[in-house]
Amino acid sequence: MVQSNDIISDVSRETHERMDVYVDILKKWNTKINLVSRSTIPDIWHRHIQDSVQVFQSFPLDKGLWLDIGSGGGLPGIVVAILAAERSPELKISLIESDSRKCAFLRTIARECGLNIKINTDRIEKFEPQEADVLSARALSDLSTLLNFSTIHLRTGGTCIFPKGGQWKKEVDNARKEWTFDYEAIKSNTNPEAVILKISGVARV
Repeated sequence: MVQSNDIISDVSRETHERMDVYVDILKKWNTKINLVSRSTIPDIWHRHIQDSVQVFQSFPLDKGLWLDIGSGGGLPGIVVAILAAERSPELKISLIESDSRKCAFLRTIARECGLNIKINTDRIEKFEPQEADVLSARALSDLSTLLNFSTIHLRTGGTCIFPKGGQWKKEVDNARKEWTFDYEAIKSNTNPEAVILKISGVARV
């Protein structure tokens, strides 16, 4: 059976244990509420955990605020928080999720894993501006919508981190009709067609 040490290297036993606890609870809760697609559960470490680990690795911030929006089952927000607890203990982690049941799950994970994070139950566009240093979102919406959220919650000079699938170039082209921005496309190590977009300098056309 795949465990955290098959996915993450150079971290402490406590970090491995936290990741294992997270996955175990995610599997249990997923039978009651839709946190991730049930068809992906057998491949959860590769499809979800490793995919979220590389989000943190793409921009390992030491301090400041990392805001994850539409956090759902905690991907990548919880994974980022688990890694940051060891590697970036001064980094503040905040999650926004509108579904109260999913927030209950996220709070359970935070408690069981001993994570010092904020979990906010609200709609992204209605929540008070956060001035985040990093804004992340996974499988939440199209790029244009995500960039609109960034204008609410990202500080000037901040960075967006968005994992995107095989249609990422089309999303970038469509977003350019409404927005100007700089980006770097980092090749995903879980899907040869996918990338992690690091975006800065967002402004409306």
